Amino acid sequence: MPTEAFPVRPTFDLLPRPTFDLQRKRRNYAVWLVWLALATATQAQVCQNSGDIDASTRTSIEAAAKRYFDLSAKGDTTTLKQNSIPAVAANFSGIEGAVKEHQPAFAGAQAVVRPVFLLTADGTQPLARAEFLCGVFGPNGQTKDSAVFVLPNLPPGKYAVTILDVSGGKSPLTLTFVLQEIGSDWKLAGFFAADSQVAGHDAAWFLQRAHDFQAKSQKHNAWLYHREATALSVPIDFMSTRATDKLYEDAQSMQPSDVPANGSTVDLSSGGKAYHLTDIFPLPVGNDLDVVVKYQAADVSDTSRTFQENTTVIKALVAKYPELRDAFAGVVARAVDPSGRDYGTLLPMKDIK
Repeated sequence: MPTEAFPVRPTFDLLPRPTFDLQRKRRNYAVWLVWLALATATQAQVCQNSGDIDASTRTSIEAAAKRYFDLSAKGDTTTLKQNSIPAVAANFSGIEGAVKEHQPAFAGAQAVVRPVFLLTADGTQPLARAEFLCGVFGPNGQTKDSAVFVLPNLPPGKYAVTILDVSGGKSPLTLTFVLQEIGSDWKLAGFFAADSQVAGHDAAWFLQRAHDFQAKSQKHNAWLYHREATALSVPIDFMSTRATDKLYEDAQSMQPSDVPANGSTVDLSSGGKAYHLTDIFPLPVGNDLDVVVKYQAADVSDTSRTFQENTTVIKALVAKYPELRDAFAGVVARAVDPSGRDYGTLLPMKDIK
């Protein structure tokens, strides 16, 4: 079993949704917004929907997004870097790696730009927390055309959020560019790639399966599949809509009381020892869907011993939640020491006795 850590999907402080990490290797999603230092000044934040943006500005934003997609599809990271804001260009290795990572999905694909958003942060100092309310809000909050963006440590300026639906390549995905107006150009300030499908299925499929599991009283499977549906529905973590708010609220209401979430731990006992679980989440691997469980460990340097501990945790987890056999191809246990170093073990479900 490889010992590399599964990347943690970054989370921003979004309201009003509940917060929980949606971790997944498939995201490999590069967020390379390099903002300046924290500041506490109160400044104006204005958002314009696509229909409120003047035609020439909207056209130039959409043209820039399509140009940056074409460069990404060609793997031309040199030109992308040249067209990035200085802070991003100075830390470009992440975007470069993400472009290469997603070449199979970009190559031969077509990109359709969704309605764009124009964010204006006034003032002279960076905003510790810039919150943009876009569109019309009703008495119950967001409406079908509204959106909320929350960005930390945002310098003053004009920014465009452009979400592209990419299809026709190896696998469908969404590609989001954050652009900043520099002079008369829209420069690259952020790059976010997120899968639209995993294991050949989209968010709607996972949501239906979650409902099917719920109908069979398999509440853990239902919650985990709902988490996957939510992850596939959210192209960027710092944006929320009425639809994503509903998904987060439903996931929160479906969450079983005996699983770790929102920073809490739960104990899993086996052989007289209690293992402190810190997270459990689905992980697509190829055409399979596995379930990952993370737990606290004092030390992971002895890999032989940690392998045995991982195996014990996997068997205890499936014994406690036998319904997992109906929903997942395998289980991954990851022991995490106090420094954050971890070691993982995968067992196919058929080999868990």
